[in-house]
Amino acid sequence: MKTVWITAFDKDKDAARVTALSQLLKRYGLATQGHFWVDEPEKLAWRAGLDALNAARADLWLILADDAALAKTSVRYGLSAFATSLREARGLGFPVVLSGAAGVDGMPALLGNATVLVENNPAWPAKIVARANLAKAGEPQDYRFEVVGEEQLGQWFAIGPREGEWSGVVFGVHGGNAKIDFQAVGPRGKLPEKTVLEYAQEGLTLQVGEREFTAWAVRNPLGADETYYARVRGTPESILFMPYTEGSEASATILPLI
Repeated sequence: MKTVWITAFDKDKDAARVTALSQLLKRYGLATQGHFWVDEPEKLAWRAGLDALNAARADLWLILADDAALAKTSVRYGLSAFATSLREARGLGFPVVLSGAAGVDGMPALLGNATVLVENNPAWPAKIVARANLAKAGEPQDYRFEVVGEEQLGQWFAIGPREGEWSGVVFGVHGGNAKIDFQAVGPRGKLPEKTVLEYAQEGLTLQVGEREFTAWAVRNPLGADETYYARVRGTPESILFMPYTEGSEASATILPLI
């Protein structure tokens, strides 16, 4: 039996909604588990939901849209971190559905490939069943990106090439009172206990249009099994990263997080 993981935002307002939708999906042969969102990104509270989803081996992430919640930058940031880390753990095509009573406006950019459904549509449960059983191929990416850590260790952005090799990494943050305060290189999937950095740089300024990114860099070569880790305080509005290059012209990836 396929399992749907339900994320809702307001215990008082959404409890009946969660119960009704769970019962409906059960009639269509789907099991449901889930959690209510805790809006504390500075404590990485969103990771508890992600870890529980992965432990349950859920087959689809169903987000019950709430206009008030989705208007908060802290919630949007947490959803973005959850989404990108989920795809890294379970595959770029992992099914994500954003469900609203009358559609959904203004979703976070990193949820842009989510299926948007209207709950009062008679075909709603059948579409959930279809998405749970037919995962789509994710949009190809030449990089890996997830957010790891917990309240005591802090928030770490983990980045590296999906294949091939980078000659180092430049990583920057913009907005949200965000600040990089540590960087490391180590094996993929685990924060290193110690690290040796090659030609580490701190406090770089990168101007992209009207946005200014504060960046750090290292020149450690990175393959598909190595990861660059940057500890970040705050909740950046966007991040920038790219392979290290000596040239003045370089192609960077910029991801909005709210």
